[in-house]
Amino acid sequence: MLGTIVNTCTIVVGTLIGVALHKGIKEKYKNVLYDALGLACFAIGLNAVVTNLPKSQYPVLFIAAMAIGSVVGVALDLNGRFHRLVDRKSKKGDGSRLADGLATATLVYCIGPLSMLGPVISALQGDNTFLFTNATLDLVTATIFGSTYGVGMLLAAPVLFLWQGLFYGVATLSSTAVSEALMAELLIVGGLLITGSGLSLLRIKDCHVLNMLPALLVPPLWFFLMWLI
Repeated sequence: MLGTIVNTCTIVVGTLIGVALHKGIKEKYKNVLYDALGLACFAIGLNAVVTNLPKSQYPVLFIAAMAIGSVVGVALDLNGRFHRLVDRKSKKGDGSRLADGLATATLVYCIGPLSMLGPVISALQGDNTFLFTNATLDLVTATIFGSTYGVGMLLAAPVLFLWQGLFYGVATLSSTAVSEALMAELLIVGGLLITGSGLSLLRIKDCHVLNMLPALLVPPLWFFLMWLI
C-alpha cells in the first residue's frame, strides 16, 4: 500500500500548494489553467478510449454501459444530490463550482491506467513504479485543482485512497479477479467519462458526468455474469 499512500499524500500536498497560490494567481491565469486542464482531461480520456477499444472482447459493452449507467444515474439524481450536498456545506455559495471540481478531480485521479493498474501490480509484484509515476502527475494536477476550486478539493484524496485500496485488496485476494479484458472495458468507459469532464471544463457541453458514474459498474457485473454462465 506504500504507493497508494504516497499517491494520496501528493494530492493533499498539491492541493494545499494550489490553495496557497490562489490569491497570487490573477483571474486570467486561472482561466487559462482551467482551459488547459479541460484540454488535458479531453486528451487523456480520448487516449484511454482509443488505446483500449482494440483490446475489447465485447465491442458494444461500453455503449450499453454508458446507456444503462446514465439512466440509473439520472433516476438516482446523483448529480443533483451531490450538488445540493456540497451547496449546503459551502460557506461561500460556490458549492456548484466545487462540486464540478470534485467530480472532475475524482475521475482524473481514479480513472486511468496508472491509477487502476498501479495497485494491482503493487499487490501482485510489489512494484510501485506505476503508482509513484501517477503520484508525480497528480501532484501537478492537484495544484491546479487547488488553485482553481479551493481547499475543498482535499476531499478527493480519501476517494483515491479507497479506490486504489479496492484494486489492491481484490488483487491480493485473487490474482485473476481483475483481468486484462475487464481492465480494458473499465478504461474505455472511464476514458469517456474523463472526456465528458473535459468538455464541461471547456464550457463546451455540461455532460453531467456524475449521473454517468454508474456506468463503471456495468463491465464488472457483465464479466461476473459471464463467469457464472
